[in-house]
Amino acid sequence: MHMLSLILWVPFFGALLVALLPAAQHRLIRGLALAHAGLALVLSWGLLAQFDCSTAAIQFAEQVIWSATIGVSYALGIDGLALPMVLLTTLLVAVALLASEQVTVGLKGYYAWMLILEFAMLGVFMARDWSLFFMFWELTLIPLFFLIDLWGGKKRHVASLNFVLYTMGGAIFILIGLIVVYRLTPTQSFAMAVIAEAAVTLPRQEQVWLLLAFLIGFGVKIPIFPLHGWLPLAHVEAPSPVSILLSGVLLKMGAYGLLRVMAMLPEGALALQPLLVGIALISILYGGLLAWRQSDLKAMIAYSSVSHMGVALLGISTLNEIGLLGAALQMTAHGLVAGALFLLIGLLYERTHTREIADYGALIRVTPRFALFITLALLAGMGLPGLVGFVAELHVLIGGFQRWGWWMLLASLGVLISAAYAVRTISGLFTGPARPEWVELRDLQLREWLAVIPLAAGLLVLGMAPAPVIALISATIAKLTTLFTHLP
Repeated sequence: MHMLSLILWVPFFGALLVALLPAAQHRLIRGLALAHAGLALVLSWGLLAQFDCSTAAIQFAEQVIWSATIGVSYALGIDGLALPMVLLTTLLVAVALLASEQVTVGLKGYYAWMLILEFAMLGVFMARDWSLFFMFWELTLIPLFFLIDLWGGKKRHVASLNFVLYTMGGAIFILIGLIVVYRLTPTQSFAMAVIAEAAVTLPRQEQVWLLLAFLIGFGVKIPIFPLHGWLPLAHVEAPSPVSILLSGVLLKMGAYGLLRVMAMLPEGALALQPLLVGIALISILYGGLLAWRQSDLKAMIAYSSVSHMGVALLGISTLNEIGLLGAALQMTAHGLVAGALFLLIGLLYERTHTREIADYGALIRVTPRFALFITLALLAGMGLPGLVGFVAELHVLIGGFQRWGWWMLLASLGVLISAAYAVRTISGLFTGPARPEWVELRDLQLREWLAVIPLAAGLLVLGMAPAPVIALISATIAKLTTLFTHLP
């Protein structure tokens, strides 16, 4: 049985079924969408039982030739880098759908687009053919445009247009890079393995120019400074369940794609190391400072994402095993942290209709469960020992010190800044004088518990016992590292 195809196409056919249902059948639409997202979740997590952590080889591989003439195929497969992203995607989509109870207008379209978005994101992480990868990469634009434009906030039209223009602009650079590399392959194939064999032999200068094009394209999605302009507005205006996927999964697509192209352009990666670390350190500090200045909770989380993904880029820039392992761990850690924060802040906003920190106070007395989980997510984001953020950041800092020495003091300053705005947010939300308008505020309900608990468990379990996820990633990272260490 082709398990990856089954997982990939379950959300797509779920979207088709949702689209065929009568618009008035709200409960049936929600139930059908959740059933398909849940099935994809169960099937994807079932891959862990069959996945061989000892090898870096592509597993569960499938291929159907579409055109032998131009070398295009429907090729799927996963390794230790792709599998955690697939698991994270199916988990966060299920969480986002559970948190979508407040969506009542255009329900059929909303759930159909959410499932199409899951289909596209899974395709990016599973694709083993660059043409297929690019098709799924571009497909994510369509559902996100409609989800933001139709169900977003007051500035949703500007936010959706900004997102599409930025991402399409970056995609042009990705496409140009792929076409150039494709023309250099002796067999004229878009297969990732074939293109990697051809690209690695290119002269250093050509690799540098190609990697710069890819850096711009994938950097928009990560996002790196100064290509992050679309992110704050999109996060603030998007519905909170969509923000969960924007920050939890979409940003990881950029880092994932960058790792893939650096593996096929290793000399270019070595030449651009100083540029990568410079961008990473600026992103960490710039994103952290802007997050610290925000009074809007969603804007704060959006800018913190720039800082946290800068940590992932910092790990990538080291090109050593510990740093790259830290980058992969940070991608997973930030997905859980950002997903939890956007989920909880979104649920809180549904009750209070405000995201201003100053409008809250002493919520720990009224909503202790909200206080517990928001505090947990913020502490994980600032890298508190025992939580998942600490494990990832520690690997990145150790790898960074090995490669860049005392420059890592700037990254450590970024950690301090993240601690400052996390503690300020906790203080603003849960301490101080009680506000009479929040006395009757509802705490987390059963349906919301179902969404929150898996993310909270991930923050704790991966922080206290990270060995399984490290074992999952290690073989692939070790193979990636050898590409850089064996160069003359």
